[in-house]
Amino acid sequence: MEFVATCLFGLEKQLGEELDALGLRRLETIDGRITFRGEMLDIARANMRLRCAERIYIKVGAFPARSFTELFDGVRALPFEDYIGEIDAFPVKGHAIKSTLFSVPDCQSIVKKAIVERLRAAHGVTALPEDGAKYQIEFFIFKDVATLMIDTSGVALHKRGYRPAAGAAPLRETLGAAIALTARPRTDTLIWDPFCGSGTIVIEAAMIEKGISPNTGRVFAAMDYDFLDHRIWQRAREEAEDLVKRDEKIELFGSDIDEKVLQYARENAARAGVADAIKFFRMDARKIEKPDRRGTLICNPPYGERMMELKEVEALYRDIGKTFATFDPWQMYVLTSHPQFERFFGRRADKKRRLYNGMIPCDLYQYFKPKFPKK
Repeated sequence: MEFVATCLFGLEKQLGEELDALGLRRLETIDGRITFRGEMLDIARANMRLRCAERIYIKVGAFPARSFTELFDGVRALPFEDYIGEIDAFPVKGHAIKSTLFSVPDCQSIVKKAIVERLRAAHGVTALPEDGAKYQIEFFIFKDVATLMIDTSGVALHKRGYRPAAGAAPLRETLGAAIALTARPRTDTLIWDPFCGSGTIVIEAAMIEKGISPNTGRVFAAMDYDFLDHRIWQRAREEAEDLVKRDEKIELFGSDIDEKVLQYARENAARAGVADAIKFFRMDARKIEKPDRRGTLICNPPYGERMMELKEVEALYRDIGKTFATFDPWQMYVLTSHPQFERFFGRRADKKRRLYNGMIPCDLYQYFKPKFPKK
């Protein structure tokens, strides 16, 4: 079977590496999505274990669609009856990018009509009540090629379930995981987020260090799909549980100036199963002091987009630049949308990576070389 995993722009490389680690074969990568090959079991494995994916789809088929006639005929030729029963619901939504067909409502209507016609003929019925299980259909038309998919995730995968409450500018969990993965969490290196907010980055880092899969306790849309052997969910969950490092001693720091948001962080960490691995405490990021050990600073400070005025943010960057310099030779990873961050921080990054926090384009500034190399 072929599947599609979607992700935030900029996370394709890490998502691809995760698919490789699961032993799945990548077929195609474009911005925000990777097509891969797998088995039925991999629907459950991918939904439960991929940290950077937003959704997992079954790819029903793809075909050229330069006109509404081609779109209708192409959809009608696909075997939707292999998945959708005669009473099941199948709402349709989608996107059209860089294509002759650009009207999403018109495409949506045509796709729906084509599936209705296909299912009526295949099931030998005239009415489709759509009061059974819900199969969310999604079309993606890119450069005049239409791809038809069935969503298996339901609620987006970044919604792990451990964070019902968050601070003023929450970071999406999948982005937090990607930042943590970039820093390569390991037990011999302390990870400290001095702007931890509700704890997303350190919680994701702790889950990585402890081998906890991000979504084993969640419910997925495909759990209601009759064509699937429901034993795949238990098998995938047991497989994920076997990877948990239960006896590993792990410690991470999360600090913030706001005590109220720190309480959210502690509660979130408890729900994620990593409360014992993270020490949360109140501290101004401008006044933190370097512990006598190896470590990494990793943070998502205010941008001036949703929190603080721009001048305040720039003053903050100057201050933390001076403070963080005292942590040399620790590695540092800072996510911000401010285009002049390096100027105010006082140091050019060793590497920059473009990421998106929601709709906000950001850069992950990476410092992994000592500022003052030993002679």
